[in-house]
Amino acid sequence: MELFPDYSRSRLQKWIKDGHVTVNHQKRRAKDPVFGGETVELSIVLVEETQWQAQPLPLHVVYEDDFVIVINKPADLVVHPGAGNMDGTLGNALLHRYPELGAVPRAGVIHRLDKDTSGLLVVARNLVAQKSLVEQLQARAFERQYQALVVGVMTAGGTVNAPIARHPTQRIKMAVVRTGKEAITHYRVMERFRAHSLVKLNLETGRTHQIRVHMAYIRYPLVGDPLYGGRLQIPSGCSADFAQALREFKRQALHAARLGFVHPHSGEFMAWDAPVPADMQALIAAAREDADVNR
Repeated sequence: MELFPDYSRSRLQKWIKDGHVTVNHQKRRAKDPVFGGETVELSIVLVEETQWQAQPLPLHVVYEDDFVIVINKPADLVVHPGAGNMDGTLGNALLHRYPELGAVPRAGVIHRLDKDTSGLLVVARNLVAQKSLVEQLQARAFERQYQALVVGVMTAGGTVNAPIARHPTQRIKMAVVRTGKEAITHYRVMERFRAHSLVKLNLETGRTHQIRVHMAYIRYPLVGDPLYGGRLQIPSGCSADFAQALREFKRQALHAARLGFVHPHSGEFMAWDAPVPADMQALIAAAREDADVNR
């Protein structure tokens, strides 16, 4: 690890096992001792890590260099292939535009956004970048800021510190579970409407469905989230335009608006912002107009 800090322990162990690391020009086992003064050589062998199919799909690239790619993902796009979604995903598009990502686990995708969540995510373009970004994510060094429209009028911001795990009986859901993994979400109110709130959220951890679970847990579920928010709620006495906007909004009102991290090569902190997409902007505007009419 000290000689080759750009690569993870597990990857170095695999290369040792496969004979790609030599000590004094001889293959050795990971448990064999060294005494100092030996010549250690590493022959890097990049193999196909990702078996997904490359597909020519549109990508909104916000930034790219030899180490990282920052993507602004639209809603209704699955991040990586899986059961029921083996093609037409962000992963398929990445492999077509950047074939070298085939040598990086999961085509370099470091963190995931739900299918119906829009916004920013980062892709590592090589193994060195992947190791750095994964370590930053584990150390909670990423800046990840979201915007969401939630049901209910919040009086103030706060923090939800509640562990998350798979729901004990409904396996497609996550839930706050005492024995789950630590999950921390910070939130503050950006704007209040008649029956809804626009909130800004910062993730300290990154559990599956974390924001959706936490907001539902404190009884401010995301608009358009049937999995955690239940049936559509139309506020009593709201304008016809806002009622229609709520009915037509077919995803959770959640957008990954800002992403920041230390660049794996330069060591510089970099950050990007992505504007709220048009569908969510229209919904927020309708909520604002409804609030103005009813004042």
